[in-house]
Amino acid sequence: MNVIDLFAGCGGMSKGFMDAGYDILLGVDNDAAALTTFERNHNGAAVLNADLSDNETFKNIKKMIGENVIDVIIAGPPCQGFSLTGPRNFDDKRNKLYLAVFEMVKLYEPKAFVIENVPGMATLYEGQIKEEILKRFRALGYSVDCKILCAADYGVPQMRKRLVFIGIKDKLGKASFPEAILAPENYVSCKDAISDLPSREYDLGVEVSEYVSGPQTEYQKKMRSNAVHLYNHVATAHTQKVKDIIALVPEGGNYKDLPAGVGENRNFHEAWTRYDGNKPSRTIDTGHRNHFHYKYNRVPTIRENARLQSFPDDFVFFGTRTQQNRQVGNAVPPLLSYAIGKHIKSILGEDKNE
Repeated sequence: MNVIDLFAGCGGMSKGFMDAGYDILLGVDNDAAALTTFERNHNGAAVLNADLSDNETFKNIKKMIGENVIDVIIAGPPCQGFSLTGPRNFDDKRNKLYLAVFEMVKLYEPKAFVIENVPGMATLYEGQIKEEILKRFRALGYSVDCKILCAADYGVPQMRKRLVFIGIKDKLGKASFPEAILAPENYVSCKDAISDLPSREYDLGVEVSEYVSGPQTEYQKKMRSNAVHLYNHVATAHTQKVKDIIALVPEGGNYKDLPAGVGENRNFHEAWTRYDGNKPSRTIDTGHRNHFHYKYNRVPTIRENARLQSFPDDFVFFGTRTQQNRQVGNAVPPLLSYAIGKHIKSILGEDKNE
């Protein structure tokens, strides 16, 4: 089945669908660095650098798709507009990015669609925004439901929660969600995910390197299965002062564990947080330097965060370090997306030959 990805970023959601056997035709975003990463990791999929609030973009998408049928539309639109405009102003221009997904589904009538967003959207304005979205897509002839999914339930070593809308054409099936594959006591931990990667205590600036040890867990085997070299595993050169402060944070601790007067320039909830090696990580952010390796006195590398997001090691990120951090932090974990993609196939009866 053919897929187009709107607000694609580097393509975490597309990667999961691709691994589930879908054909990714096109990724649309307005972040050039993220699209470079997308284009080089999705088996020749096309990319379009465009603003989805601009009507010209729809014409350009149509040109690029040509005669291809679009079976599934996936999207992760930002929802900042809704928090400003409220439920009575659903059509406010600040919500155009979200409405672009609605217009694309209306235009191409795919068999299914998936929309991913932050959990807070479920309760925004007492759930009125969520209900309006459900109502609008149901009026187009789709069975639609939404649910907050936890990535750790699907084998991702990260306690990342996201609100997911799934829509299935009424005549083809009923919207539902994939069952969790792991119970909390069996979650993949940080150590399970990244303990095989070199420490980078001395070789800080190495861009491409070799593995120094074999995989130690099934998860690591999975992440390394198609990789020959190690990319994006570059450590940040912290000052000695910062390293000394990180050293004072115990595994699983945060700023509250620091002595009085130390690190008080950052004392919000996520500040100076050191991961617990025996648990999944907190939600990976876009590179604000709040999280630290469970063992080493530094922030995680791009590759370590990518592992915690379930990107395999042969998925290479491009752009500046800041751009790469943003790409990883904003992405849908591929293993979560894979579970969603496989589930949609089962609903549509497209998994019979697998």
